Amino acid sequence: MLATRISLMNELANLAERLDADIEAVRRGIGSDPRIGYNFIYAGTGYGGSCFPKDVKALIHIHTAGQAGYTASIVEGVEAVNELQKRVLFDKLCAHFGDDLKGRTFALWGLAFKPNTDDMREAPSRTVMDLLFAHGARVQAYDPAAMREASRIYANQPALTLCDKRNDTLQDADGLIVITEWNEFRSPDFTYIKSTLKQPVIFDGRNLYEPDYLSQLGFTHYAIGRGHPAPDLRRTPSR
Repeated sequence: MLATRISLMNELANLAERLDADIEAVRRGIGSDPRIGYNFIYAGTGYGGSCFPKDVKALIHIHTAGQAGYTASIVEGVEAVNELQKRVLFDKLCAHFGDDLKGRTFALWGLAFKPNTDDMREAPSRTVMDLLFAHGARVQAYDPAAMREASRIYANQPALTLCDKRNDTLQDADGLIVITEWNEFRSPDFTYIKSTLKQPVIFDGRNLYEPDYLSQLGFTHYAIGRGHPAPDLRRTPSR
């Protein structure tokens, strides 16, 4: 049920971008209904971790293996939307920089699949980084808790630099990607970010920042469901 709420909001966010709507306004309206509430209705880069992916896949396996004689279409849709959503920031990034990312470097904040854990199992950060690496880009990443886990997973990845501090990732970076909603990422020094990045562009995967405010500061801000739609998210994923 919770995974379904997440995928539904992400589906609505992708639709909102194409209709020039703001998913945050939609979220506030939906959540004001006490039958729904505000839990798990935040648009973002998809769910990860051990529980949601495992449980959804288990339900799908039951019917695909012929054990139930029933097609669980909604559950299949939940997983399909989530897999597409994990790459939404990469698609927005390509829409901004073009598909040729060789020689570019990106700062990335947030490696764990959610705050207050070091768990990177099926984390959206891994999808984004793997796509960047496959397209010849480098990543300078920071996470308050998942640095050791990232070092273990990507021990043989020369295109990844793990930085000790959040702001260290910004040096010589073409843009900033925010994937995990850690509290320390919510109120950064935007003046420093703008002066340090090669381009003042932020890919905000958790809608942490207000688009109008960043626009006033001179940033190009790509969020989820708040404008700047990516190309067709249902295209064949790049290899």
